[in-house]
Amino acid sequence: MAEAAGKVYPVHNNEFKFGTKGMTSADEDMVVPADLENFAPSIDGTVEEWYAMDAKGWAKSAMTGKKLSFAFKGKRSVGDPGNDYIAGLAWKFGQDVMTKFEWVMVSGAKLACTVVVNVTTPGGGDTTNIDTLEFEVTCYGAPTFTPAQASGV
Repeated sequence: MAEAAGKVYPVHNNEFKFGTKGMTSADEDMVVPADLENFAPSIDGTVEEWYAMDAKGWAKSAMTGKKLSFAFKGKRSVGDPGNDYIAGLAWKFGQDVMTKFEWVMVSGAKLACTVVVNVTTPGGGDTTNIDTLEFEVTCYGAPTFTPAQASGV
């Protein structure tokens, strides 16, 4: 019987950490907010195109910039340090909504960057729902990507 080419993992094996002290967060201030249900990363590449004479009418292009952002959906979990920190940013601006961020992927790779947190839904829902917390984070500059350690197979 042939072995599978790769491994697959549930989405909940991803881990997201946010600094609860903003830009001055140390390792011990990095926490996983409770009750996040969904995340959606988005990479927006800036591509410039041109039609040079030597390409005989065909386009040439170059990637000249990128933006990385994430949308998160979850429940408002009052009393959880990470959830409380994110929810508390709803009414702030500027550098007060910037913090450190880490994404540990299911492969073991890690992405770290400074982010701007935009709380889009600080609560709400039907009367029989659990209170909602939804927010977006956008990397401030280039992230640091650390590949997963090679497994010793």
